[in-house]
Amino acid sequence: MGKEIIAMLLAGGQGSRLYALTQKLAKPAVPFGGKYRIIDFPLSNCINSGIDTVGILTQYQPLVLNEYIGNGQPWDLDRLYGGVHVLPPYQQASGSDWYKGTANAIYQNISFIDRYDPEYVIILSGDQICKQDYSDFLRFHKEKGAEFSVAVMEVPWDEASRFGLMVTDENDKISEFQEKPKNPKSNLASMGIYIFNWDILRKYLIEDEADPESENDFGNNIIPNLLRDERKMYAYHFSGYWKDVGTISSLWEANMEVLDPEHSGIDLFDEEWKIYSRNSGMTGHKISAKAVVENCLITDGCRIDGNVKHSILYAGVKVEEGAVIEDAVIMGGSIIKKGAVVKHCIIAEDAVIGENAVVGAMPEGDEKGVATVGPGIYVGDNAIIGPNGMINENVKDGEERW
Repeated sequence: MGKEIIAMLLAGGQGSRLYALTQKLAKPAVPFGGKYRIIDFPLSNCINSGIDTVGILTQYQPLVLNEYIGNGQPWDLDRLYGGVHVLPPYQQASGSDWYKGTANAIYQNISFIDRYDPEYVIILSGDQICKQDYSDFLRFHKEKGAEFSVAVMEVPWDEASRFGLMVTDENDKISEFQEKPKNPKSNLASMGIYIFNWDILRKYLIEDEADPESENDFGNNIIPNLLRDERKMYAYHFSGYWKDVGTISSLWEANMEVLDPEHSGIDLFDEEWKIYSRNSGMTGHKISAKAVVENCLITDGCRIDGNVKHSILYAGVKVEEGAVIEDAVIMGGSIIKKGAVVKHCIIAEDAVIGENAVVGAMPEGDEKGVATVGPGIYVGDNAIIGPNGMINENVKDGEERW
């Protein structure tokens, strides 16, 4: 039984514009956003989009990348049939033959793709930070009856000449492709993400390889050849977050945008579309401009907008604006809501402390009590839990327990 779609991820880039960062590292292996590497984004997009077979085409400094990807388990890509495969250039009898261009890289792996006999192949770039649902892109490709589709993004007209541009009609059908033109006819920039019908792609790769004049490149050769033959070519409009992080300044910018998800559109805390990495299942923690944090141990995935002093916060704790926490142990996944005061206590996992509630108090004199709230407990808004309170059932709004 063949796969409907498999992904081929171009991860061979030397990343020469990243200078010192890629001297010993392939560009897709460059760290990003505190806990990730660039390649985590396309791999996570694949598994979130239901694509379970990914070929990763590497060539430059692949060791860290190979080790990082391993058997693909962090991205749920350790499959018996499918999964993730690192595909370096083939060793020829005369020594290794580097991938000559993006199209040649796929051409050298035709037999890998044939093993899965897919109907469609999606070609991805390993050096972009992007959260994209490829299943929506595939649905578009099928609805249009396309043989080739490219994901495009609208860019400002004054920047358009920096990109490869797709000129389309009102039905998104592509009539022309302009590579970094002086006089752009379109502001639809190619994101370098393509879906092909495999039979079409296979035919054009073989023809391209036979042409001694070709640069074996998708943008310079394959796409113009498809246009020449008037193939059914469509542009899919993508509106989410996308950034090519090929330069030092764009890599820095994308990292800075992680700190401002509301405006930038890149939210690493999004539970609906997780980005998986080898490090752990959680994001880094985030302390906002409103927060004050002193002498604390704060673990992965915490989001802090309130005041936290001399406390331990386990993974995934949320502290809302105006909340005050002192001398407390807050276990994983708990939420301390706006204005709550939590002192000298233990809050177990997945508890919720309601708005303006008070839990515990700093001890006076010989008092030894530690207020305790059990796992999964809800303490209502404006409730009060005394310094010796031991709470193992939900507390209603405004209720007091001592």
